[in-house]
Amino acid sequence: MVKKIDRDATVAMLRSVADDVIANVDRLTDADLATGDGDHGIGMRRGFEAALESLGSKPPETIEDAFKQVGMAIMSKTGGAAGAVFGTVFRSGAKAFAGADAITAESFAAFLEEAQAAVAKRGGVEEGQKTMLDAVAPAARAAKAFGGDDVSAVIAAASEAADKGVDATKEMLATTGKARSLGERSIGHPDPGAISISIILDAMKNAAKVS
Repeated sequence: MVKKIDRDATVAMLRSVADDVIANVDRLTDADLATGDGDHGIGMRRGFEAALESLGSKPPETIEDAFKQVGMAIMSKTGGAAGAVFGTVFRSGAKAFAGADAITAESFAAFLEEAQAAVAKRGGVEEGQKTMLDAVAPAARAAKAFGGDDVSAVIAAASEAADKGVDATKEMLATTGKARSLGERSIGHPDPGAISISIILDAMKNAAKVS
């Protein structure tokens, strides 16, 4: 059981997230080629490489700062809609950790709720439209419903829900974003943004186990 993730462990966790996103650039590129123009993987790699650089060059003083730094790096370097919404996940979600010296099960669930609301507002999207929100929203619900004070278990529950969300996007018709132009041809393919969320949460889950 892991009840808290302190600042240093949080920074290590965010580094692991960045490493895993970068390692999956080909997977994300292939997924985006099926429904878009294939630039999602490259953009995400740029953003998370910038996040690593930021965390290394300016060590964050707080957990909130760490998430904000990652969000700013993603926004500035990823480009396009992905940069805006993935940056929003970390920047807006950081509010859940304001004044905190550790991530708890409760604050992690709040992080996902903040991220979900901010992404929906910024992107003007709802669940069921075949977007990253279809992974974020079920992850947020799972984390909130889990209960208990084991932060590693809460993150694991969120990660599992996000994975199921990715699978669910395969059968969805894209009604927004680049995939919208494909119409029914978008059915049968998972959403690249949702895959990215699952990679992020899976990395957090693995890092939390050793915190």
